[in-house]
Amino acid sequence: MWLPITVAVFFFARFVAMKVKNPLFNPLLISIAILIPVLVWFDVSFDTYYADNEWISYLLQPAVVALAYPLYEQLPQIRQNWRIIALACGVGSIASMFTASIIAVLLGADMDLIASLLGKSVTTPIAMEVSSHLGGEPSIAAILVLLVGLFGAIMAYPIYNLFGVTHPIAKGLTMGTVSHALGTATSAEKDPRDAAFSSLALVICGVITSILAPSMFAFSIWLTHLIS
Repeated sequence: MWLPITVAVFFFARFVAMKVKNPLFNPLLISIAILIPVLVWFDVSFDTYYADNEWISYLLQPAVVALAYPLYEQLPQIRQNWRIIALACGVGSIASMFTASIIAVLLGADMDLIASLLGKSVTTPIAMEVSSHLGGEPSIAAILVLLVGLFGAIMAYPIYNLFGVTHPIAKGLTMGTVSHALGTATSAEKDPRDAAFSSLALVICGVITSILAPSMFAFSIWLTHLIS
């Protein structure tokens, strides 16, 4: 039952987004706004809904692999600009974890929440694994990843337009570094060149975050003790 409803809601959301042409009318955001109240109204559990839509989850894997095609098309640009790419992804990943740690500590967050925050800008599987390894809550990490991805998908291109950012490397790297797969999907709709660099940043930042998150978590513990 819920499979055709989910597909119908998504295509309706796509239709609305194409008609309205406003970043706030993101198809995923519209779908969530419709489906969650409906599921709550009919008292449908997450497990039931997920089981009915399980085949859609299977499509995520070929969808991610498909992102390799625009990446392949931009290989000459990637080879030419590998230093910029490495620097941008490294600085972006560290800055994301560093600022999240400092703000969380200053606001008095407990260590479980901080552990869940550190992977907020990478894909859900990596974020959940990082959170679990550090003693955080994987479910909270997944929600934070969704929120960050939606924010980037909605706000990134208006920000680019506001500041006159037009280069595909700049747009793609910032999108993939901050907003992972959801941002990359938005980039694919806007410009395949943006999507290529966004998918590259998505992978690189995932690796960097997995390696450095334990050290950043240790820094958060040290900072908490220092302030207290």
